[in-house]
Amino acid sequence: MDAVMNWVQSGNLVDIGIKIVSAIAIFIIGRWVAGWVAKITEKAMERSNMDDTLVGFIGAIVRTMLLILVIIAALGALGVETTSFAALIAAAGLAVGFALEGSLGNFAAGVMILMFRPYKVGDVVEVGGHTGTVDELQIFHTKLITPDSRTVTVPNATITAGAITNLSAQGALRVDLETKIAHGEDFARAKQILMDVMTSTPGVLEEPAPAVVVLDMLQGGVSLGVRPHTTTDDYWGVYHGVLEGMKKAFDDNGIAIPAPRTDIVMVKDD
Repeated sequence: MDAVMNWVQSGNLVDIGIKIVSAIAIFIIGRWVAGWVAKITEKAMERSNMDDTLVGFIGAIVRTMLLILVIIAALGALGVETTSFAALIAAAGLAVGFALEGSLGNFAAGVMILMFRPYKVGDVVEVGGHTGTVDELQIFHTKLITPDSRTVTVPNATITAGAITNLSAQGALRVDLETKIAHGEDFARAKQILMDVMTSTPGVLEEPAPAVVVLDMLQGGVSLGVRPHTTTDDYWGVYHGVLEGMKKAFDDNGIAIPAPRTDIVMVKDD
């Protein structure tokens, strides 16, 4: 009992009490500051029209990192040696970084996509060797719906490593079709027939105006490019509708297409 009284009278208990109170105060105030800074960061990103997914994710990261610093500061106030503790956290972070190298690359790519927005949900894009409509845009991957109704999940790092083609960026998609007419056909008449097919097909836009262009002069005829414009939702309907309309119009108007031709050379042996 005397030893305990001597320890209390020596001031050790007071020192410990002060340290505990200081640690609790640092933790409470620090946690409030961490939350406040995270909210300020999120509001700043929202004002810059940043994607909601990215806002929430970065806000959580800021809050977590600040809380770690607050905990280390509170432990230091208790007299705990924090140098080795900080080194342990750094080493663990480095190990996790190496283990999640691919995921971190996808995360960094996802942040870039969400910040610069080369495409958004609903756009038709060509990315990572795939073409489809963007269904989901996440931090680590982008989900596409292909024309044949398949769901393709493409890692964001794969997307940013190559070219990104946004077919919807200009508000209208050009449908690239091709047909041929024989050399003996009236080009002006055939062009007008194709124009009529496009203007009568549901979903074809008036602006930009549809067009018919000469692509190539072939041995058996002329190759023509048929170029209607449409919206993302109507793309495949216009694609197949114009094709069907061209076939029917050519049959109804007697427009001939080049027949397959094979040249046979006969060599007479002496």
